[in-house]
Amino acid sequence: MAEEDHMTTPVEIGQLWIPDSLDAPDAKDFLDAVEVSRKVRMQVWGSDDLAYTPLEKFLELSDPYERQVILVARVEGNIVGTVDIALPLVDNTDIAEFTLDILPEYQRQGVGRQLLEAAEQLARSERRTMILIDTNHPASSLSGTEANQLVPDSGQGFVPLASREVDFARRTGYTLQHIEQFSSCALPLDSKLVADLQAEAEEANGGRYRLHHWTDRCPAQWLEAVAALENAAGETSDDDEGLAVPADRDMVFDAGILREAEEVAIAQGRRTVVTAVEHVASGRLVGLTTISVLAQRQDVVFQDDTLVLQHHRGNKLGLLIKVANMQRLSEQFPDARVIYTWNAPENRYLLTVNRKLGFTTAGVTGIWQKELPDRGPKAQTSE
Repeated sequence: MAEEDHMTTPVEIGQLWIPDSLDAPDAKDFLDAVEVSRKVRMQVWGSDDLAYTPLEKFLELSDPYERQVILVARVEGNIVGTVDIALPLVDNTDIAEFTLDILPEYQRQGVGRQLLEAAEQLARSERRTMILIDTNHPASSLSGTEANQLVPDSGQGFVPLASREVDFARRTGYTLQHIEQFSSCALPLDSKLVADLQAEAEEANGGRYRLHHWTDRCPAQWLEAVAALENAAGETSDDDEGLAVPADRDMVFDAGILREAEEVAIAQGRRTVVTAVEHVASGRLVGLTTISVLAQRQDVVFQDDTLVLQHHRGNKLGLLIKVANMQRLSEQFPDARVIYTWNAPENRYLLTVNRKLGFTTAGVTGIWQKELPDRGPKAQTSE
């Protein structure tokens, strides 16, 4: 979330028109809005690794599970800020998620506050009662004493109180809910490190497990097993990598939903590299890990879920499947130079696994929440 203090700049707020294609004559505003987001990520992280390309953003807008509305702020006709409003359509339909970006030279001029107020008004009109928004903090900003740290109610992790984003979130009525640790790892992995970690994991599981691999589409024989794993993950969220999913999600996975999700990912230009682990004695899949690759930019990849069923933990299966999957990734996508992941600070097992693999802390993301009053249906009056 990019923030500012004083309303000094005349700002025009409006909804972004989504063109039919990026080559259309009216695509300029869309391209300008994507460029605003790229520049903000350059400001925060020092690179545009986490920025959408125009095509990636354009394809994402067709997601059948989530409707996105983008509001833009203009100063003298130029787009200087954006807020992406994500409205889940299947799970958590009371939630709206905002991504707020303001060009560095227009921060602290009231642009973000006006955009945020407009986004909240839209969320209310969509009958959303909870807003989620994030603030991002590079590792270089995380030093300092406890007095300079804001800790969420969970007691795990912190964001820097000196951050302008933190100050803006607090002043606009948002409460820090939890922290996600953001980490990166250079690719490919060192071959000796891979051999050592594979030996460590295989010694722990004693040949009782077998690995399976696929890319993009799950083999038919494992579809129901993967659905069962996803449903189990929804009951215990401490396995998930990435932003936390509320535990009261409505979706129950089955083979059809998984196939549909695969097709959506492919249509959006994403490739998915998967390693699953089977318990040999029972023939049951008990864990899996996935990595997402953007088809338009294969040098930057993202670790998605890593799931291991509770009963099979303690056998270093998380380490086993992650090493194997990162190896397969480098074989299939040799241009991949860095992998990013997000973890809850309390997920100590996966954080330990990641450190062994060579992940280092790149920063943290603070997840903030604000409840909007549920106005409900208008009351009927009688004379």
